[in-house]
Amino acid sequence: MPTPKISPSMLSSDFAQLGAEAARICSCGADALHMDVMDGHFVPNITLGAPIIKSLRHHTGAFLDCHMMVSDPEKWVDDFAEAGANLYCFHLEATRDAAALIQQIKATGMKAGVAIKPKTPVDAVLPYAALADMVLVMTVEPGFGGQKFMPECLPKVRVLRERYPDLDIQVDGGLALDTVDAATEAGANIIVAGTAVFKADDPKHVIETLRDSVKKHVDQ
Repeated sequence: MPTPKISPSMLSSDFAQLGAEAARICSCGADALHMDVMDGHFVPNITLGAPIIKSLRHHTGAFLDCHMMVSDPEKWVDDFAEAGANLYCFHLEATRDAAALIQQIKATGMKAGVAIKPKTPVDAVLPYAALADMVLVMTVEPGFGGQKFMPECLPKVRVLRERYPDLDIQVDGGLALDTVDAATEAGANIIVAGTAVFKADDPKHVIETLRDSVKKHVDQ
């Protein structure tokens, strides 16, 4: 069965202290760091790019899980590989040839992920699930942190888990202690949480609780 993984979103960290924040959250048990890359075009917000990934890589050995909320994701593959990204997760809605893009990503040595927005049907991503290393089901509209969890997206997770028992399935958006059980019961094994982790008084406890939820529902 897929391994439980908690990937806190650095979007909720203090960007002025990015290296220290990465070290702090990894010391609390994070399995990866979720890097939200937004271009102001595919989504109405701008965050970080390859130069910041490259700078952060000098300060952490953590697995950098890059969520590419960008138009023309083919354009940035080499830059992120050279910067030290470990996983390059593009949006299905942003490319015309997902299979070719998955091959392009894997050729650099990075893992390939495919993300879908809340309104994108699961059938759209099924042809690529066996090619990718991970599928990300968004449980909010991409572009901003702190949004309310959308449970209506979870049937997509359930379909993916039923068809691909060993697939890494990530959920991102509004995940917290009061919503994680619904996501893991549906079959998600990689949990992205931003505010719930970084703003917590005890982030280690939150990470452990999120992981316990995955173990309870998926790792059986």
